Formats: sequence, structure tokens, C-alpha cells
Amino acid sequence: MGPVRLGTLLFILTVYGAWAGTPKEEDDDTERLPSKCEVCKLLSLELQEELSRTGRSREVLELGQVLDTGKRKRHIPYSVSETRLEEALENLCERILDYSVHAERKGSLRYAKGQSQTMATLKGLVQKGVKVDLGIPLELWDEPSVEVTFLKKQCETMLEEFEDVVGDWYFHHQEQPLQHFLCEGHVLPASETACLQETWTGKEKITDGQEKTEEEEQEEEEEVTNTPVHSQRDPEDL
Repeated sequence: MGPVRLGTLLFILTVYGAWAGTPKEEDDDTERLPSKCEVCKLLSLELQEELSRTGRSREVLELGQVLDTGKRKRHIPYSVSETRLEEALENLCERILDYSVHAERKGSLRYAKGQSQTMATLKGLVQKGVKVDLGIPLELWDEPSVEVTFLKKQCETMLEEFEDVVGDWYFHHQEQPLQHFLCEGHVLPASETACLQETWTGKEKITDGQEKTEEEEQEEEEEVTNTPVHSQRDPEDL
């Protein structure tokens, strides 16, 4: 095996573990299932973003029927209608499958849309002719991982359980952030809300249990992708 930085080996082991769901020690953050806090955080984020996208619509809905008595249809702005909420909730949890596991990030920040640095590095190695064997076909590398699939299922369960709470927020409490109203107010005990305070600044990354700046990660990635590697070993052999 050619000279490879330890970070590369950890990248390979991390992606393989996250996709395959290999058992592990509980204190290792590189591979785990999402917490209830993380599920609620992403559910709230997705719904709030979808509602923000449609909030400026000037469409007016006509509800009801014109009866023989002459009663007119009700006109309700789409922006405050139940229809808008129903459309926002439709396929809400399905959109969770657009997330990837960014195992180089810590806490709830590991779940984000777009390709992770880990996967980008591995694909870069493959493009350079390096044989990278994760135990799964290359065409399945972009399929949702065990973690993301679990996240989607838990989103559906939580949404079903707290659908009335979401409706109450939509019609009566939108002056509060949904994350605060739903997650802190109804879903989570106070002792389990820490992940709600985690925000991405570009520096929240983990390597060998230590934080590393984005600049250091970029330098390491450049060194790794420029290093000739010839390996035909499975992740378990690395």
C-alpha cells in the first residue's frame, strides 16, 4: 500500500461504516443513529424553509360552494391557508433523503445536503485511478445511508405524533421559530436540546477525535488526492 495519511484511511472506514451500519462503540461519533433532537431540528428546518418559499404568494383561494341561499364563497389568502400547510407537509420527510452524512463534522452538523468532503475525497481517488473498495458497488455510493434512512423514518413518526402541534404553531404561533415551539416546547426535555444550538460556521470538523479547521482539512485533502495510492484491500483490512 502506498503512503497515505491516516485521514484517508479514516475517511474510507467512516463512509463504509455509515453506509453499512456496522456495530460500533457508543462513544465513537463517526457512525451512529440520529438523536431525537437531530430529527426534530431537521424536520423544523425543512418545514420552515418550505413555508418561507411559499409565504410571499399573493394567490387567493375560494373555499366553499355558492348555495341557493346566495351564500358566497370564502376568499382566503393562500399565505395563511390550510392548503399551504398541507402542501408544505407533503413529502416533507421524503426530502430528508437529500441529506448526506458529513462524518467529518461534529454533532448534528454531520447531517447536511450535498456531497460530504469524505465522499468527495474518495471519488477523487477513484478518478485518479486508485482502487477504493468500500464493500459496495460504486453506483451505490450516493444512495441514502443507514443513518439518513433512519432519519427519514423518524421524521415521519415525529410528524405523525406532533401534527396537531405543528398545526397550532402554523395558525397561532408563527411569531416563534418552529424549532423553538415544536422541539423545545413539545418534543424534547430541556436536557436534550443541545443540538438545536449547533450552527455551521465551517470550523466544526472532527478528525481522530480532534477539531480541525476548514483550512487544515483542505490542505490535507489536497495532499491526499495528490498522493499515488494503490490499494485493493477491503475497509476491514486497512
